Amino acid sequence: MFDGNISEIIEKDRQEKVRDSFEGTFLDYLEIVRKNPEVAMLAHQRIYNLIIKAGVEVVRTDEDPRLRRIYGNDIIKKYKFFENFYGIDKTIMNIVRYFHSAAMAGEESRQVLYLVGPVGSGKSSIMEEIKRALEASQEIYALKGCPMQEEPLHLVPHHLRNRFEEILNVKIEGDLCPVCRYRLKNEYNGRYEDFPVIKTGFSVSGRKGIGVVPPVDPNNQDTSVLIGSVDISKIDLYPEDDPRVLSLNGAFNVGNRGVVEFIEVFKNETEYLHAMITATQEKYIPSPGKGPMIYFDGVILAHSNEAEWNKFKSDHTNEAILDRIVKIEVPYCLELNEEIKIYEKILKKSRFKAHIAPHTIEVASMFAILTRLAPSSKVDLMTKLKIYNGEEIVEKGMTRKIDIMELREEAPREGMTGISTRFIMKALDTALSESEANCINPISVMEMLIRSVKELSISDEEKNKYVRFIQDQVKKEYNKILEKEITRAFIYGYREQAESLFNNYLDHAEAYINRTRIKDPNTGEELEPDEKFMRSIEEQIGITEASAKGFRSDVTAYMFFVMRNGGKLNYCSYEPLKEAIEKKLTASVRELSRIITKAKVRDEEQNRKYNTMVAEMKRNGYCDHCCNVVLKYSANNLWKD
Repeated sequence: MFDGNISEIIEKDRQEKVRDSFEGTFLDYLEIVRKNPEVAMLAHQRIYNLIIKAGVEVVRTDEDPRLRRIYGNDIIKKYKFFENFYGIDKTIMNIVRYFHSAAMAGEESRQVLYLVGPVGSGKSSIMEEIKRALEASQEIYALKGCPMQEEPLHLVPHHLRNRFEEILNVKIEGDLCPVCRYRLKNEYNGRYEDFPVIKTGFSVSGRKGIGVVPPVDPNNQDTSVLIGSVDISKIDLYPEDDPRVLSLNGAFNVGNRGVVEFIEVFKNETEYLHAMITATQEKYIPSPGKGPMIYFDGVILAHSNEAEWNKFKSDHTNEAILDRIVKIEVPYCLELNEEIKIYEKILKKSRFKAHIAPHTIEVASMFAILTRLAPSSKVDLMTKLKIYNGEEIVEKGMTRKIDIMELREEAPREGMTGISTRFIMKALDTALSESEANCINPISVMEMLIRSVKELSISDEEKNKYVRFIQDQVKKEYNKILEKEITRAFIYGYREQAESLFNNYLDHAEAYINRTRIKDPNTGEELEPDEKFMRSIEEQIGITEASAKGFRSDVTAYMFFVMRNGGKLNYCSYEPLKEAIEKKLTASVRELSRIITKAKVRDEEQNRKYNTMVAEMKRNGYCDHCCNVVLKYSANNLWKD
């Protein structure tokens, strides 16, 4: 626990580093490998282990109706390693599948992992997560002074490797780099058992085990960025083929045993990427100058947008590189609940302290997803959005069955176009920055989105389409949400009436199903179940006369289930019945609701109801400012005369 003594913290950290450090001979290292063969694992295996050790959850879609509607019978695995990535579970599964195959020394171990997708879909973030995990992972053992942090087992002569592999229970792969080969011969007289071995880690900034290659100017592409160079200051001292003239500081050299990331890979000229060909299939890279080929054990990660990928693959001369690529698409998120989580995660990292009203992030997320969906002849876009979110679509009291797989097959490239996450975040940031009341709400954010769309560098037709999404579909959907929310808050003052309606309906439905009579509590008279009363509630949610019996049976069966399991019954217990009761109450209080929302002068009873409603809304996440804003908005938009 931090006690305020900073010098103690520094000293403790220094002592821990000394305790964890290691320097010994190759013989010492062999003893470590004999006890734990995993220390000699290859790069792909290392990253796969990091992913798996974080934890894996197999999602049981058969136990969750919502997830079953989204994924069907597919087996979905969620990896804790990628827990901060939302709505791209299948993409993550494909990435882990690549590392699993590569860890087992399959063909993928000799392939580039290439992520393609629209801007802001998460490609770079996935790469960053892998690099961060490497930096935080356990240190590895490497030859002291090696510019490539290479595996000490490369010291074992080839004619002895089979025997060493049997004793150590490992597979020895690779050869010494030219620098270490020279040192073994000239500094240690070939006595490889004396070669020093140290512990070292991974670092992006220190260029240890992680190499990063940004796009290079086509007019100034120098392969030394990839494979190192010849130190001209030493040319006069040593022959051209002497390893002492080599500066092995290229991305492939420093990324050995870890990763080499190519940012916007296809912005580079093809000739510049030729080092990839041997680095993947043969696991060797060219040496600068006249040196021999150098063994390379690393994961090559690359990413770019789709336009560059299409341009690259259309050139048949690029076949050699294309054949060495495992392409995985990273689309935008199309699941509303998951899209909301993305913005909530980003906002948590910011320093904005403004209040965010309920449904603010939701309306922004709706707009983002609508722009990414492909039109369908089967459903409108808002309905499609709800289906992709796992919601059950109910029309006229009947559940509408729409095959989500058919919708996906109809638009296989869905999610590869549309508004980016960054665009939405910039709009939210601007709304937060400009908020004078230190609060943003769905109405202000919709206005900000319209303003931001009009400033986009896209065609007028596209702009108009996006503006219509906000003004028509998103606003219309928000109005439905708001009306339901205000009505429920208003009905909170009528909770006693709601409970009374619920208990009466339950008594009559139970009597109807069991074909019994109901005893009047006042007169003691036995009466038939009141069909008219039950229908007055059922009609609120579109239950037809033909389906009324099934609905009543479902309600009573569910209630008995709750009671058997020790649950408490109230009008909120069964969602469809709750909605029906609220709608029935709403029908009777709608006029009063309009008066209370609009009235400037209220009588005592109206004030009590209004204050109860406001208090309930504040309990549901509204502040005084946004509560006032949405109530004024609802008065002008929801209950027009």
